[in-house]
Formats: sequence, C-alpha cells, structure tokens
Amino acid sequence: MNTQKGFTLIELMIVVAIIAILAAIAMVAFQPYIIRTQLTAALADISPGKTLVEIVVYQGRSVSEVTPELIGGSQNAHCSVVEAELSESGVGHISCTLKGHSALEGKDLILRRSAEGIWSCDGSAFEARYRPTGC
Repeated sequence: MNTQKGFTLIELMIVVAIIAILAAIAMVAFQPYIIRTQLTAALADISPGKTLVEIVVYQGRSVSEVTPELIGGSQNAHCSVVEAELSESGVGHISCTLKGHSALEGKDLILRRSAEGIWSCDGSAFEARYRPTGC
C-alpha cells in the first residue's frame, strides 16, 4: 500500500499556536530591556555635551554659548527636546526629554553640573531597574 507522509492541519495549527504563545511571553519579558536600552542610548546621546560645556568653562568663554546647538542640536534620535544651560556660577544642566517606549515618553533625563565641576545624572523620573549604571 501507498502510505502518505506529512503533517495534518491540526498539527500545524498547534505548532503555530505554541509559537504565538511563546512570542507573546517573550515580548512581555523583553520590555524592561528595551526601556533600559533606550534610556542608556539617550544618556549616550547627551553625555558628550559635558565635554563641550567644560571647554566653555575652562576657556573662560561666555556662559551664553552653552546652548542645545552647542551639544549637538535641540533634538536627536532618543530625545524630542534637548536643553543646555550654564549659569555664571558654573552650575548647569543638560536635559533630554525622552521619546520612544511609552514608559519613557516625555520624561526628563538630566545631567547636572555643580559649581565645582562635578557632573551627576538625575534619572529620578525612572524606576531604578531602568536607570543606566551611574545614574
């Protein structure tokens, strides 16, 4: 006799259903990694601005030169708005209003400069598990 080999429609539907369930679980499990990655990328986008602000300070140039354009523009790939400011006393900040994942959208990531020239990252708007190291 001639025997046929292959999969039945039911078997194929079960495999597709299993793959769909695993994909749904994976999407939920990877959300924290996506959020942390986008936040870290935003920090990497604005961090070079610290060096440019320090150049202005150490060269004794006018604090009015510290603008978003100095540090790369008023927006970038991960920030809908970038702000930069420096006072005469040396206190300043670089902030990024984030875009991307809904957990980040519209929240601010801020790099603050003290009068002594020490930079700190203020990520208090985000859960601790999402914050980049050192923030």
